[in-house]
Parts: sequence; C-alpha cells; structure tokens
Amino acid sequence: MIVDTAFLITAFVTMFVVIDPIGLAPLFVALTHGMSDEARRRIALRATLIAVIILLAFATFGEALLTFIGISMPAFRVAGGVLLFLTALDMLFERRTKRREDRSEEDDSDDPSVFPLAIPLIAGPGSIASVILLMGQRPGLEGAVMVLGATGLVMLIVLAFFLISGPVGRALGKTGITVVTRLLGMLLAALSVQFVLDGLAAFGFAPGMG
Repeated sequence: MIVDTAFLITAFVTMFVVIDPIGLAPLFVALTHGMSDEARRRIALRATLIAVIILLAFATFGEALLTFIGISMPAFRVAGGVLLFLTALDMLFERRTKRREDRSEEDDSDDPSVFPLAIPLIAGPGSIASVILLMGQRPGLEGAVMVLGATGLVMLIVLAFFLISGPVGRALGKTGITVVTRLLGMLLAALSVQFVLDGLAAFGFAPGMG
C-alpha cells in the first residue's frame, strides 16, 4: 500500500485543529481540580478511550448512515465545511473557548470523563463531521487506514496533553493558549473552505478544484 503523504498530513492537521488538544488542556485542569494524580490519569484515559470509540463508530458507519437518510457525500462536504468554518470563526474570536468553559461549569459530577470531556469537548460535532468528511474523501482501505491512523495519533496527543496539562497550562499561560487557538482557527478556516470547494466540484461547480 502506497501512502499518500499529502492526504495523511491533511487528515492529521484537520483532526488536530478541530479537536485542539492544546485548548483542551486547561479545561482538563479545571475539571479535575483537587483530584489526585491517579484519579486524573483514570479520567484522562477513560475520556480519550470513549472519544476514540465514538469517532471510530462515525468513521466506520457515518457515510452509510448518510446514504441511508438520503444525504450525498458532496452535500455533506459542503455542510461540514460550513460547520468547520463557523468553528474556525469561534476560535478566532474566542467564542469557542468561552462555550467550552461554560460546558465545563455545567458539569457537577465527580467524573467528567464522559461529559463534558469525551462528549462534546473531544468527540463533538466538528470532529465527528471531520472524520466522516475525511473518510469520504478517500474511500477504501488505504484511506481508512490513513484517516484512522491520523485520528489515533491526535488522540494520543490529547491524552499526553491531559497527563501533562498542569505544566503545559502554566508554561503557555492564557495569552499563549489564545495565540495558539487563533492560529489554529486561521488554519481551520482555510481547510473548511477547501472542503466546500471539493463538495462543489463534485456537484460540477468550480471545475478543476476537486
């Protein structure tokens, strides 16, 4: 199997930007404040594992579900691209961070691994749409291996950031996290436009851009 390096990089960057491990780290610190190191490790592992299962399920059955309800892949590309563009705007204007913090504050349970960490902070609408879009871009075993491999690598980075979230949050500071989030938002905006162009090209619009 010949690996398409460009697509592999695109898949990794897309999932990394959408999930945003760096932005999740301070939220993990807030949600696990006052807990022991052992409890934090358990929550980090459980949240990551649950998110992986959710994303794997949508990567495997997402396109079949769309077909079942009568939504074509090009139409989903356009819709997914618009959704990701709105997410990018939220990142650029810090609305996404505020919304994530609000979700964190709404959770009163002692174990935030399922909600809000796994759902919707890690496996949310953006990451679910992204994994379905990427699987649709490269059908077949080769594409599936690359998308799932890139997603798995991002999830390992998420887990690593959770485990070292305290020092990372202190090192970057609020300003550092804001700068990184806005840079990732600009990158995501460009990627979302590309998804829309690919969808339009599949419909016969914007020839030569598919």
